[in-house]
Amino acid sequence: MSTALEIVAISSGTARAAGAVAAAGFVVVASFQVALAAGAPWGRAAWGGAHDRLPRRLRAASAFAAGLWVAAAIVILEAAGHDVSPVSSGAARWVAWVLFGLLALGALMNLASRSRWERFLMSPIAALLSLLCLLIALAG
Repeated sequence: MSTALEIVAISSGTARAAGAVAAAGFVVVASFQVALAAGAPWGRAAWGGAHDRLPRRLRAASAFAAGLWVAAAIVILEAAGHDVSPVSSGAARWVAWVLFGLLALGALMNLASRSRWERFLMSPIAALLSLLCLLIALAG
C-alpha cells in the first residue's frame, strides 16, 4: 500500500524550477528588507504596519532579516538540486521543510495583521513561497 508521500512524485526538473522561483522570491523579500533598513517609507507593509518609516530597532531587524532571506535563497537552491551551497543536500532539504512551516505560519500571521499591505501583499507572497518550499521538500 502506498503512503501519501509515495503518491506525490515531483520531478527533479520541477524541483529545480521551484527552487529558482523560490530563491528569486527570497531575494525580492531580502531587497525589500534592505530598503526598509535603509529608511524606505514602506513600513506599513512590514513588522505589523505601525510605522511609515521604521524606527532604528526595526531597521536593524530588517537588515538582519535580509541576511536570513539571502541565506534561505542559497539553501533552497541546494535543496532543489542546484549545487550552489556548502550545506549538504540532506540538510538543505530539512531546511526546506522548516521554511515551509515558517512561511505558512507567516502567511497566517500576515492575514491576521492590522496592516492592509501585510494582509493583501505579504500574506500571498509568504503562502506562495511556502508552497514552493513544500514542493522542494517533497521532491527530496
